Amino acid sequence: MRNSYILLCSLFVLLSACREEQPRKLTPKEQLGKLIFFDTALSNPPGQSCATCHTPANGFADTLSRPISEGAVKGLFSNRNSMTICYSSFVPALSYDQEEETYIGGLFWDGRVNDLQAQAGQPFVNPLEMGNTDHLMITRKIRQAPYYPELTAIYGETDNSDTLYAHITDALAAYQSSAEVNPFSSKYDAYLAGKYHLTKQEKEGLELFEKKALCAECHILTPDPKAGKVLFTDHTYDNLGIPRNPENPYFTLPAEYNIQGEAYIDLGLGAIVNDSTENGKFRVPTLRNIALTAPYGHNGYFKTLEEIVHFYNVRDVSNEFPPAEYPATVNYDELGNLGLSPEEEAAIVAFLLLLTDE
Repeated sequence: MRNSYILLCSLFVLLSACREEQPRKLTPKEQLGKLIFFDTALSNPPGQSCATCHTPANGFADTLSRPISEGAVKGLFSNRNSMTICYSSFVPALSYDQEEETYIGGLFWDGRVNDLQAQAGQPFVNPLEMGNTDHLMITRKIRQAPYYPELTAIYGETDNSDTLYAHITDALAAYQSSAEVNPFSSKYDAYLAGKYHLTKQEKEGLELFEKKALCAECHILTPDPKAGKVLFTDHTYDNLGIPRNPENPYFTLPAEYNIQGEAYIDLGLGAIVNDSTENGKFRVPTLRNIALTAPYGHNGYFKTLEEIVHFYNVRDVSNEFPPAEYPATVNYDELGNLGLSPEEEAAIVAFLLLLTDE
């Protein structure tokens, strides 16, 4: 499946095998981006930073492992689970692959922006996230920040708030692209380098991942052309049949924020590309650091790795799970009736635990 993408990836195998990533210090721009990323004074009201929903200890996902992150204003929640930002710098811009007949790339769950700089600028002014009313509110705070001299040393002084906002988001993008966020330092990387030997269970999990369980159809094991490393995603979109999450607090927000109320259905990519055949589809995320980023799914429905692996296995042959949130476009070809034993499910989880960075 998705042969053209996999063929392109395979061209980088030799380069990936020969290249050795060396630890390095953050550049001045990356360090500035880090200071902005962890600054809790930039929300309205103050108290929330980018790291609140993307904290390192949780694989740069929600600091409290919540299904849906609460915004700076208490009681306000966005509609989706916070994705990890690890390895997001390698996600390509949204495009349509005519040969494979699928969309590829774009950031956020729905692919609505094409680069990290655009992504970094959205949470600041989202009323359900960091709550600032406009870019000017952010730039005023940045001018008062203790690290503002570092910013002007890199970018120079400017009186234009739009220009300064672009500098802010550029620095954030630089940090999110840094080796600190994207270290490729997991046991799986050590295994590929010949520095770690898989246990019997881990080896079985890898074999299942690649073959019987069909995981590698989307979470591919070929090196990414941009990263030169395995990212465990082909950046495509899919409807996995994930149920509606009754614990999603977005359903109960005032009409000012959710006009549909309890009837709200997340259309994912379909709403971005204005195509109903893409409704209910969300970008295939990287599996790197997956053990740290629970809960899982675009709406945080699954609380554990064991639960979501079991769902992939038995979705179509068991009454253990409610119906899909958006049934019309569910993928019935690559999951739902995999015939895995409990021991095989456990082996897959054991393999996934190898993907956690040091």
